[in-house]
Amino acid sequence: MKRLVSAMLLVLWVFSAAAQDKKTNQAAEKSKSSEDQQFKASMARGKVVYNTYCLTCHQADGGGVPRLNAPLIKSSSVLGDKSKLINIILNGMQGVEIDGEFYSNSMPPADYLTDQQIADVLTFIRNSFGNKAGAVNLSEVKAVRKK
Repeated sequence: MKRLVSAMLLVLWVFSAAAQDKKTNQAAEKSKSSEDQQFKASMARGKVVYNTYCLTCHQADGGGVPRLNAPLIKSSSVLGDKSKLINIILNGMQGVEIDGEFYSNSMPPADYLTDQQIADVLTFIRNSFGNKAGAVNLSEVKAVRKK
């Protein structure tokens, strides 16, 4: 009888653990789905900002204009340190060398953009034109702007 009770308790424990694993997996899938939706929404908003403010100089394909406007395609300044990239948007830049090429056109500051717009457009740029990099989130932009 003791063996039967022990066996039943073991079976209940196994089913309980399996049910808990299923709940954990479902929660993880739900969280990932939510992150995917947030990323897609940020990309869509970022594309609108890019088309409005960036496309003229950096072109529809992100290729820029040789010796004038830096390309955004696999550029170390795009794929590198997010804080530096955020600062470029906030402060602009002029006469810069990127990846061994010099670009003479000045980029005016776009500090009039909201923190969310900056996060979205940088997420879009870092994940378009063949780029694959992490998203830029709102808190990162706020922290850089605060400095």
